[in-house]
This record gives sequence, C-alpha cells and structure tokens, in this order.
Amino acid sequence: MTRTIFEQLAGADKPWLTDGGLETSIIFHDGIDLPAFASFHLLESDEGLAAMDRYFERYIRLAEAADTGFVLDTATWRSGAFWGDELERTEGEMETATRAATAWAVALRDRSGTSGAPIIVNGVVGPAGDGYAPDALWSADDAEALHAKQIKWMAEEGADMISAVTFTHTGEAIGVVRAARKAGLPVVVSFTVETDGRLPTGQTLGEAIAETDAATDGGPDYYMVNCAHPDHFSAELSGGWTSRIGGVRANASRMSHAELDAAEELDDGNPEEFGHLHGDLAKVLPNLRVIGGCCGTDDRHVGCAARHVLAA
Repeated sequence: MTRTIFEQLAGADKPWLTDGGLETSIIFHDGIDLPAFASFHLLESDEGLAAMDRYFERYIRLAEAADTGFVLDTATWRSGAFWGDELERTEGEMETATRAATAWAVALRDRSGTSGAPIIVNGVVGPAGDGYAPDALWSADDAEALHAKQIKWMAEEGADMISAVTFTHTGEAIGVVRAARKAGLPVVVSFTVETDGRLPTGQTLGEAIAETDAATDGGPDYYMVNCAHPDHFSAELSGGWTSRIGGVRANASRMSHAELDAAEELDDGNPEEFGHLHGDLAKVLPNLRVIGGCCGTDDRHVGCAARHVLAA
C-alpha cells in the first residue's frame, strides 16, 4: 500500500498540497505553548487535539477544493529519541509519542480520505540539532544510526513515506535516506537554506543534492526546499539539478533565521504575494509535486500558492 499511494503522488498531473507552519500557527494563532517546538505535545491534551483537528481540516478542505491530494505530516519533527534529554523524557516515552503521532495521522487519513482528496501520511524526521544551523556535522553512518529508531517506529505505525525536514547538511540527510530505504519507505529530503539560497554550511543546493544522490544511488524520491522566503532561493534555481526538486515549503517572512529566532511577534508576510511567487517558482521547477509552507505560513498562504500554481 505504501508504494501505491506514493505513486499516486509521484504520478499526479498537478502538485499536491501540504500544510504550512504547524508550530508557528499553534503558538501564535492558538496560543498553545510547545516546549522545544515539539508539536507532539498537542496529542497529549484535549485542547491540543482539538487544535490539531481544526488545523489539518482547513488544509484538507483546500486540497479538496483544488481537486488534488494532500500530504499529511506527522507531528514528529522533534520526537526523535535524541530529543529526550531536552524534553525530560525517556527513550520509551519518545517512542510512545512518535507512535501516537503517526497513528493519529493514519486515523485522520482514514476518516478524511473518502471525501475526495487522496491523502498520504508523511512521517516527519527533524534534524538532531537546530533546524537553522547545525550543532554538529553528522557522518552518514552516525546519522543513520541516530534516526533509524524513529523511522522504524513510524513505519510500523503505518506511515506511507518519510521526509527529512529542515536538514542543514548532507551527512545527516544521507543517513536518513539510508534508514528510510532499509525500512522500505519512500523518502524525501528537504534542505534549509539561508538568505543567500545556500545551506547553513555554505554549500549550494545543487551541490547538496548531487552529493546526497551520489552517496545513496539517487535514494531520495525527490528533494524539497524549506524554511526560507522564495526571494532567498529563487535566483539559485537554474541547471539540470532543479529537476530533482519536487516540493517547496517556504517561509512567509523575508527575515533571516537569526532575526526570526529573536522575533517576539509573528511575521506572516503577504499571503497573496506568497502565492504569486509560487506561481513563478512553478515555471522553473518542472517536477514540482508538493506545495506547502513553513514558518509563519497558514492556510491563507497555501491557498494563495495553490491558486497561482494550479491555475497555471
């Protein structure tokens, strides 16, 4: 079943939608605290569960209205076992959180997927450190061992695919790809870029994609760009390697990562402009499969992006 539903996404005649900035939406719009930005906390209270239901319902309705599919992320960006110490949880408790978040997404898919929009459950793997800047540069072997447990937990709970999201360097990305392939799941790598369109390590997107592909025999089903405004990376999108980019999850704000870290108020930018810029991105990304958002975005931004891209 996993490969079959993924092939629906891979073979679709127009991009599918995904959500925006879950954590920033919950914190700034719903007023719910997320320790260490760990969204799995939402599954542990009635208030959080209701917020999750409201949040994803809006995006699924957008996909239905656009007559396309939806990539449903699990709330697992910070549920890897390596976050246990910071969150004061044991590895067993992190496993429980990961499995519960994946099972919740599977249940939402099962009860919503009959309404018209095909839905794929995307098991989200976050970096072992900061999503803006690497705390350490992991080797591929160490990263594979680090992330394999979380990927295994999500695979066993029914995730359809794995995405490495907000990854800052290639070694860690290569490790996730290897672990996901061993678990039998399709895998996507989404790199964080800075205001100059390069990874925090200084590597270009094209170089990072080439290195990851070479080390994994083209292992990722596709790549994504995340956590930067379209103006930060659009000028870098030229060359044959851009055919490997299948998704964009951009920030609403033009702020740098350092500025976003220091900001006390949400900068949600201009949703209509955000949508227009995605129409431009679609013209230079021939294999665009997924449209969503990252920090500061919500259903307004994704709706505008969908309108500009899907109407083209």
